[in-house]
Amino acid sequence: MNLIYYAKYIRFIHLINTQLYKSKYLTIFKRLGSHSVFALIALIVIGGATRVMEAGLACPDWPLCYGSFLPFNHMNLRVFLEWFHRLDAFLVGILILFKFALSIIWKNKIPNWLPKTYSLLLFLVIVQGSFGALTVINLLDSYTVTGHLLIAFLLLITTISINQNLENDEIEEPLIWWRLLLFVPLLLTLIQSFIGVRLSSTWSAHICLSFNKQCLILNTHKLFAFPIVFSILLIIATAIYKRGLLTENWKYLSALIFLLFSQIALGVLSIKTNLNEPIFIIGHQLNASLFIAILTTLIFRNPFTKKGLNHSLNSQMVGINS
Repeated sequence: MNLIYYAKYIRFIHLINTQLYKSKYLTIFKRLGSHSVFALIALIVIGGATRVMEAGLACPDWPLCYGSFLPFNHMNLRVFLEWFHRLDAFLVGILILFKFALSIIWKNKIPNWLPKTYSLLLFLVIVQGSFGALTVINLLDSYTVTGHLLIAFLLLITTISINQNLENDEIEEPLIWWRLLLFVPLLLTLIQSFIGVRLSSTWSAHICLSFNKQCLILNTHKLFAFPIVFSILLIIATAIYKRGLLTENWKYLSALIFLLFSQIALGVLSIKTNLNEPIFIIGHQLNASLFIAILTTLIFRNPFTKKGLNHSLNSQMVGINS
């Protein structure tokens, strides 16, 4: 009896040490992941501001700006925006490279999927940097600019999914139908963003509003808002019907509703002012980034209680006491 009790006690101590040992490394990745999310949202917004202020070619060369890292002699608002956008992109790349390096060094102490996912993230950073160079080389080609933004969104989505999977490393089973329901507005928002960038990078909005020509892209952008609104309202209705989903996710769902209607308001204000107020357009871009971030968080987070250290320890304690 004593031997059985002793064996259970050893397993209990080993479990504590293993859980605490792993949690130390995972906590570092979670903190770095949170910084990455904020940096990526800032990068997307600054990129939008650069596009709105027509500063995409303010630095005529790449990766330097006027042949130097810090072009003091040419500095103005447009040059600063383009220079700062590149600096932020560089820092994001370094942060992701650092996380990838840590995942290789600590690969025996973290989940097996983490180094593989960070390698995907690093690949996306390289592709993103390549598109950044092409936007300058191709003189702000519309498709290049659009691809540049969509890859930035993919970086944001991948980073958030990693963070949530680290939080939910031991969930019993995800709600697949809930994830699929949330994936619909996420996909629609990405498509809407694609249309929006095409709208601004081809000057279609200005041409349509000024001369009533080439209005197809602008009208498509307007009409595409309806399925997004419908899909979000369906998610809210489902959460209300399944009260557990509403209880566990009400903060995210409330933010989603707020962002949805503020996004519509900013879009209307942008058109009413003939796209002459950069603050509305930049706010529109920020809202879209936050909207995608929250939808991604809802998709990958566990809406219910997960198994954790306390659950495992309690099970072991019951075994020892018995």
